[in-house]
Amino acid sequence: MDSQYKAQEVEDAIYKTWEKQGLFNPDNLKSAKKPYSIAVPPPNITGSLHMGHALNDTIQDILIRWQRMKGMKAVWLPGMDHAGIATQNVVEKELKKQGQTRFDLGREEFLKKIWEWKEKYGGQILNQMKRLGASCDWSKLRFTMDEKYSEAVIKSFLHYHDNGWVYRTERVVNWCPRCKTSLSDLELEYKEQKTNLWYIKYPLSDKGGHIVVATTRPETMLGDTAVAVNPKDERYKKLIGQFVDLPLTKRRIPIIAYSLIDKDFGTGAVKVTPSHSFDDYQISQKHKLEMITVIDENSRMNQNCPAQYQGLKIDEARTKIVEDLTSQGLIEKIEEYSNKVPKCYRCDSTVESLPSKQWFVKMEHLAKVAIKAVESGKVKFHPKKWEKTYLTWLKNTRDWCISRQLWWGHRIPAYFCEKSEEKYIVSSTPPKKCPFCGECSMKQSDDVFDTWFSSALWPFTILGWPNQTKDLKTFYPTNVLITDRDIINLWVSRMVFSGIELTGEIPFTDVLIHATVLTKDGRRMSKSLGTGIDPIDLLNQFGADATRFGLAWQASGGQDMRFDESKIWAGKKFCNKIWNASRFVLSMTNSKQKFQGNKKPKPITREDKKILEKLEKIIISTNKSIEQYKFGQALQKIYGFFWHDFCDKYIETAKKQIKEPKNKKEPESTQQILGYTLINSLKLLHPFLPFITEEIYQKLPTDKKEKYLITSKWPGK
Repeated sequence: MDSQYKAQEVEDAIYKTWEKQGLFNPDNLKSAKKPYSIAVPPPNITGSLHMGHALNDTIQDILIRWQRMKGMKAVWLPGMDHAGIATQNVVEKELKKQGQTRFDLGREEFLKKIWEWKEKYGGQILNQMKRLGASCDWSKLRFTMDEKYSEAVIKSFLHYHDNGWVYRTERVVNWCPRCKTSLSDLELEYKEQKTNLWYIKYPLSDKGGHIVVATTRPETMLGDTAVAVNPKDERYKKLIGQFVDLPLTKRRIPIIAYSLIDKDFGTGAVKVTPSHSFDDYQISQKHKLEMITVIDENSRMNQNCPAQYQGLKIDEARTKIVEDLTSQGLIEKIEEYSNKVPKCYRCDSTVESLPSKQWFVKMEHLAKVAIKAVESGKVKFHPKKWEKTYLTWLKNTRDWCISRQLWWGHRIPAYFCEKSEEKYIVSSTPPKKCPFCGECSMKQSDDVFDTWFSSALWPFTILGWPNQTKDLKTFYPTNVLITDRDIINLWVSRMVFSGIELTGEIPFTDVLIHATVLTKDGRRMSKSLGTGIDPIDLLNQFGADATRFGLAWQASGGQDMRFDESKIWAGKKFCNKIWNASRFVLSMTNSKQKFQGNKKPKPITREDKKILEKLEKIIISTNKSIEQYKFGQALQKIYGFFWHDFCDKYIETAKKQIKEPKNKKEPESTQQILGYTLINSLKLLHPFLPFITEEIYQKLPTDKKEKYLITSKWPGK
C-alpha cells in the first residue's frame, strides 16, 4: 500500500470496475434472496448536483449497499425527469440569446431543439451521482419522455377519464405571464413584499354614505362583482342586501354576507373579484356572482376595463387608479403593509389568478385512497410528524389541474372538432374521422400534462407498467422513498394514490423525509444568493468518501441540517486513519497469511476477547441504527469503535502480542484477529465510505472467495 491514500486517483477506477463487472445489477448476484428496491427521485435534466441531492443520494446508496451485502436482491432504480417548465425555460433562454422565441421556430422545431439540448446536457447530474459513488443499476435507467413511459402516461389519463374523473372547464388558476402556463398552488413561491393597504370608499347606491373596503390590489377593483362582510359583524348587518356604486365604473354591485370574512382585517368589508382570486371565486360560486376578467394573460389590463386603463401594465394601472380615486375623494387612507406575493417557482415572475380553460382530475376518491394508505399504516413516514403535512393537504385539496400550456411534455390525448372548440374526444390514437362533423381531421390539444402527473407514475412505470414485466413483478412495490419535505404534497401523495389506483398496490412502504441542508448559520442554500455549496467542489477537494462521511455524520434525523464543512475534513482524516491502520495490519502479517472475514478467530488474551465482543456489539448497533434510518448515529458509533477501540487500544496491544508473545500461538492468533476485525470494520464502513474500503480490501491477503467488498457478506448472523 502507498504511504498515502489518494482519493482522486482511485475512485474513478474503482467505480468503473464495479460497473464493468455488473455489480449494481441484482440479476448478476446469484446469491441474492428477497428483493429490495429504491426508485431514485428523478432529477431534472436541467439539474446539477446540489447539497440536497448529495445528501439524498448518499442516504439511498447507504441503504442499497447495506441490503446488497445482507444478501438481498437489491436494486437502486435510476432515471431523469423531463421537467417541463424548467427545461422549456432553459432552451427559451438559449434562443433569446440568438434573438429568437419558440414561436419563431414553431412547435416541432422547438421540440427538436429541446431534444438536442437534452442529449448534450441532460445527463450531467447522473455523471455527478456516479462520482459520489451511487451504485444504481444503470441498465434500468429511465426517462419520463421515453416512448414506453409516454405510453404509460396516456394509459393513466385514459384510466382516470374512463372512470369519469377527468373534466375540462374554465376556472380560476395560477397563471405565470412569463411562462404562459397555469401552475398548481404547490408550484408557487411566496415572497415578502412591502406594499400598501388602500382604504377605498364605495358609495352606497340608494342613500348617502359609503362602505370602506381595504385592499392590497386596487387595480382588480374594476372586476369587482360584490362587497362581502361577515354576517355576524354588527357594523354591517343593516347593509347586507344593499348595493354600492363601483368607483370608476358604471356598475352597481351587491353587499353580501359570507361567514369566512375576517372581521379584523382592514375594515371587515372586502371587495369580491371572482376572476382574480381563488377565495373570491369560491364566494362567487356560492352567491352566483358574475365573473369579470380585467387582467389578461400578459399581465395587462384588458378590454373589460374603462378605456383609460386598457393596455396598461398592472403597476401602471394601479398608480393611475389610485390617482383617479384620490382625485374623486374616494381614498380614505393608505397604510404600509407587508404582503406575501406569489411567484413562479421557475422564472420568479409574479403569478396572477386568472380564469382559464383547463383539464382537471377529481380528487375526492383519489384523496381518500391516499389518506387510507397512511392512516392504515401501510405507508409509514419517518419521522412520523410528516404524516400531518401529507394528511392535511389531502383532506383539504382541490381538484387537480393537470394541464399546462407548454410545448415540452406529454401532450394531452384529446382531439377537438375544428368547427367547435367544445366538442372533443379522448383517445390514445388520433381519430381517422371526426365523429361530430364527419369532415375535419380534428386537432389535438396543445396542452401538455403537468410534470407531476407523469412523475406520479414513477415507481411502477420505470419497472415496465402497464406491462406485467419481470421487473415489475419482482421489485414493485418498492421498499422506501427518500425525499425532501418540500414535495410531500407535490409528489409523494400523488404517487401513493396513483400506485394504488393503477396497480392495486402501494408504491412504497416507507417514506423517509431527510433533512433540509442549510448553511452553517441557518440560511437556505441558494446559488443566486451566494449561499450555496457545490458538492462537486467538495468531491474535487476531499474525495467522495470524505464528502459522504460529512453528510452522513450530520444526518441525525433532524429536519434542518446546518452544514458544517469541518465534518468533511473529519471524514478525510478518518480515511487517512483507516488507510494507515490497514497498512500497519499488513506490515504485521507474514506473506503466507490469509485473512478470514466470515470465520471468527478464537481469542487467546483478554484483549482479544474484548475487541471481538465490541465488534459484535457494533455490528448489532449498526444494523439497528440503519434499520431506523439513523445514519449519523450508525456512522458515529463505527467511527468510535474503529478509531478508539481498534486503533488506539487493540492495535497497540497487538504490537506487544506479536513482538513479545506469551506463547507460540499468540502472534498468529493476533494477526488473524487484526485481519478479521479490519475486514469486518471495512464491511461496516463500506455503505458509508465505499471507495477507500474497496481499495483496501483489494490489497488484503484474503482467500478472495468474496472478490469484491461491495458484494461481500455483511458481518454478523
